[in-house]
Amino acid sequence: MATQRLTLAQAIIKYLINQHVERDGNQNEFFGGTWGIFGHGNIGGVAQALQQYSSEMPYYL
Repeated sequence: MATQRLTLAQAIIKYLINQHVERDGNQNEFFGGTWGIFGHGNIGGVAQALQQYSSEMPYYL
């Protein structure tokens, strides 16, 4: 596996994407997406990371 250089926000989003839960033999994503209103305490870099990984971690307004 090659080394990836990520910002802190990108690393957090990738970490959340890679979290899975197994129940009754079925493995599912733990986080199906995110909700929020930017400008209300969210870190600016998180917006870029959410946009970059929008196909894997949808963002809902």
